[in-house]
Amino acid sequence: IQEFPIVFKQPDVAGVTHATVKANGIDVHVARAGAGKPLVLLHGWPEFWYVWHKVVPLLADRYELIMPDLRGFGATEKPSKGKSDQNGAPIRSEDLAALADALGLDTFGLVSHDVGSLIAQVFAREHSERLAGLFFFNCVHPGIGSRWLVPEHLAEIWYQSFQQKDWAAELIGHSRDTCRIYLKNMLAHWAHDDHAFAPDLEIWVDNFMAPGNLQGGFNWYVSANAARLAVMKGQAPQLPPIETPTFILWGRHDPVIKAEWSDTVGAHFTDATVEIAEDAGHFVHYETPELAARKIAAFFADRG
Repeated sequence: IQEFPIVFKQPDVAGVTHATVKANGIDVHVARAGAGKPLVLLHGWPEFWYVWHKVVPLLADRYELIMPDLRGFGATEKPSKGKSDQNGAPIRSEDLAALADALGLDTFGLVSHDVGSLIAQVFAREHSERLAGLFFFNCVHPGIGSRWLVPEHLAEIWYQSFQQKDWAAELIGHSRDTCRIYLKNMLAHWAHDDHAFAPDLEIWVDNFMAPGNLQGGFNWYVSANAARLAVMKGQAPQLPPIETPTFILWGRHDPVIKAEWSDTVGAHFTDATVEIAEDAGHFVHYETPELAARKIAAFFADRG
């Protein structure tokens, strides 16, 4: 197996600065831009802070954008050096609370996607008083239930089991080529336009080939597996709906978190608006940044 002593150089984005913040006992890498009302943006997988770079110039004139790399991702510390089940939504919600404290954020808007959407829901249940609102792209929520396991959908969620294998990160990280093949498949298949990520693909490979980043991301699936299976079996705890004002912008063509699954949002959020992004797949914020930024700005304009 080849060793790659890579130090990842952060992509240059106009107006974005970088800092390391101690929060919940780990060093969290935070990209920041703009000024105004604070918005914290939580990425998903396979992502890191840079997935937000297209919305930065569209929002930075009105909002302070705070874009952390989640625990285990990007340049944020990986306290678990190998496979770990200690990287689920609860501890990452604690990371978020500690990060907000460290940055002096009393109240802020929370924008999230994919993995970030599950962290945001835990945070909203524990710290609703700190939120000006919740904005989701393609929200993973308990109402999806057993539809994850519909036979026609099984081919779309294979990676969630594969990435829990002891050897998955070693295999995918064997070389830049193997990493590129894997990430290109995910990004191209999940986006509506399969060439959407082509200009940034090498940046994605650079990031995930940095030491620990593949396993750091895969550890989400290890940590979330029990909760994921409980949802599929209909055995998840019955929690009261989240009352924080919520907006969900869902990509019509997402093959893995389907837009039609928005039909059960109302059972889990008391004040939620759902709209469909007709020209996007899984990565609405990256695929259609103008639409994403416009909806974010409108939702948070009178909140916070």
